[in-house]
Amino acid sequence: MKTITKFWAIIIAFNALFSCANEDQGKLDLGQANILISPQINSPIRETAEEILVEEIEKRTALHLKVADKWEGNTTIAIALENDIELFGKKLPLKSNSVPENLKAEGYRIYHEKEGNRNTIWILGADTRGILFGVGKLLRMANMKEGEITIKSAIDFSEAPEYPLRGHQFGFRNTANSWDAWTVEQFDQHFREQVLFGANSFENIPFQKVNSSPHFKVNPQLMEIELSKICEKYDAEYWVWTPAPHDLTIHNAHQEGLAEQEAFYAKCPRLDGVFVPGGDPGENHPAQLIPYLNDLSAILKEYHPEAGIWVSLQGFNKEKVEYFFDYLEQNNPDWLKGLVYGPSSPPIDLERKLLPKKYLHRFYPDITHTVRCQYPVDNWDQAFALTLGREPCNPQPFMYTDLFHRDSQFTDGFITYSDGTHDDVNKVLWSQLGVNPQKDPKEIIMEYSRFFFGPEVAEEATDGIFALEKNWEGPIKNNDSIKITLALWTSLEENNPQLSDNWRWQQLVMRAYYDAYIQDRLAFEKGLEAEANEILAQAKKIGAEEAMKNALQHLNKATTDMVSQDLKEKVFEYADKLFRSIGAQLSVEKYQARNAERGAILDFIDYPLNNRWWLEDEFDKIRELGTEKEKLARLDFIRTYDSPGEGSFYDNISSADAEHVTSKTDDAIDFLWENDGLSRKRLSTQLFQFTPTLEYHDLDPNASYLIRVSGFGEALLRANDQRLVPTKYEKGFEEFKEFPLPKDLIKDGTLKLSFDKPDEEHLNWRKQSRVTDVWLIKE
Repeated sequence: MKTITKFWAIIIAFNALFSCANEDQGKLDLGQANILISPQINSPIRETAEEILVEEIEKRTALHLKVADKWEGNTTIAIALENDIELFGKKLPLKSNSVPENLKAEGYRIYHEKEGNRNTIWILGADTRGILFGVGKLLRMANMKEGEITIKSAIDFSEAPEYPLRGHQFGFRNTANSWDAWTVEQFDQHFREQVLFGANSFENIPFQKVNSSPHFKVNPQLMEIELSKICEKYDAEYWVWTPAPHDLTIHNAHQEGLAEQEAFYAKCPRLDGVFVPGGDPGENHPAQLIPYLNDLSAILKEYHPEAGIWVSLQGFNKEKVEYFFDYLEQNNPDWLKGLVYGPSSPPIDLERKLLPKKYLHRFYPDITHTVRCQYPVDNWDQAFALTLGREPCNPQPFMYTDLFHRDSQFTDGFITYSDGTHDDVNKVLWSQLGVNPQKDPKEIIMEYSRFFFGPEVAEEATDGIFALEKNWEGPIKNNDSIKITLALWTSLEENNPQLSDNWRWQQLVMRAYYDAYIQDRLAFEKGLEAEANEILAQAKKIGAEEAMKNALQHLNKATTDMVSQDLKEKVFEYADKLFRSIGAQLSVEKYQARNAERGAILDFIDYPLNNRWWLEDEFDKIRELGTEKEKLARLDFIRTYDSPGEGSFYDNISSADAEHVTSKTDDAIDFLWENDGLSRKRLSTQLFQFTPTLEYHDLDPNASYLIRVSGFGEALLRANDQRLVPTKYEKGFEEFKEFPLPKDLIKDGTLKLSFDKPDEEHLNWRKQSRVTDVWLIKE
């Protein structure tokens, strides 16, 4: 028996040794590599490429690679332009069958050449940008850890970007939830990292007042110039988002707007694009906007001849849209470089169809917001919307990959809309999809994790990022993955103390704790409300006043017997780390966030997740009623608000667990925002759709049903396509409309409800009619 055991031990050891040998043979050690950079690469990119390689490798490995001017040593990283004939006397490698004859613009090739004991990793760029993108790919592929950098051998890889414009907006302003606290050096590093993942453009929002943010470490007028210099360093386009004067019909507004712009153009070292939103902000008619843009273009060309004017049609009604495209068709102006599609623009496919081929089309996707935005989180639980709000850490690789494929096909590229660091994963995802739309998002996030967190952590961190997206899928109460996600991130947190000061790591770990805390609190507070309703059911026996007092006392356990405070404490701990590391402002009071919507997730972490605020206010109203009978009747209505009884149904229209609702809102304005996010309305009243649809099955065809609707404004209800006539029609919040349902409409036991949209285009969306609750009551 011992002999057999010894035999298998030898076999296992041999196999392990052989496996390690094969593994080592598949890797190339770059720890002693010299760096050669072609003198043909123009400044500043030659110096930039050298700086990036040396610094980024040294940060991760403590190895300082030598930059040489001749071939020496056995391992070399050689960087040259594709059209170079030789590099320091050595001919560039021949093309292989897998590499195009000529790389497209911004393309690169990474090639491992082996000659005896000498190994060369070639980075060959089609142009200077291709050089930087090739360096980025090398760094993203490499396994770097203390004292070691390796890369797979036998590489022959080439790539060129599919979309010519790939960028992100970085507005140095108080509205951003972190960047206004940054230094020039922080922006330089961040722009570098974005370039290494394929970005080639950055957009600032200039003209910020010096005292407009308490976090400014740099005068914003100086920073807007420094950002231009950084773009020049990395050969990235520098864009600016600069609205026209709000009302160009005001005397001298046109001239004053031009003068302000010219002063900026004159001092800006590099400028490639000027984006003027047609609306959001501003409500100028194109009849006034077009002459302004024409004059603006003439001034821009004086200082930056290759730069272009871009405009969006955000907020344009049908007449304005038709006016603008008629103007383009009739005048064929040269002052316009392209059109920008952003939130509240006409449909993207229609816009591209109407735009003459002479002009480019840029996408302006909102990758930074979660609600009340262009791309809301699909089927998001209200508890997250009320607490995490519009700007939490929001890695959503699957969602944004789908949106990229849906909408980017109509464009020539994109500069995303962002207002902080919380969407960092999404930026990298978009940059990489802009390079290769077919790239697997899992591969993108793996490269993200490897580069920023290290190879030993990369796989688990990648799983953790996708797990955070899964946390947001559907009702919290049924989402078992939230605690699994927390366990994964707490394990990563415990085992990787070396990452504790990494801001990307900090915000991801914090999200895992936050999600789990909200799940625990939701379960606890919903349970309290259910138990309070049981207390209210005793009102006839103990009296209305006693029932209300006991119910409120029970509900207030949410503030006296708070659950999972260890999770909450971790959230606050990481929030403080993020403020110290990148100036992330996660609270208005504590960290001076611009306002409650700008990432202030700490200020809402204990927002009620049941209706206790609403019940407090309702009880005050009930106490004013004249008789005990009236009080008891109102208490009974409140208690059964969402439980209409056997054979009846209730739906909170945009709730993630709405059973009969088949429609979804398209822009997440279904989460009401009032009183800086501290609304005391019933939770269901804070959710709505403009024209929801609902479906019911297995109804009793012999029964009489009443449809009750709550919301605001009109409710033009159809049942199985037939418009119904109301017997009650109140238009205020938490008032009711009632529609008897004709029996002949449900002969087969099925019912489809829909709502016609009233003619309210003249109203701001906040004042338009909406539906919040629907009951189908069996009488």
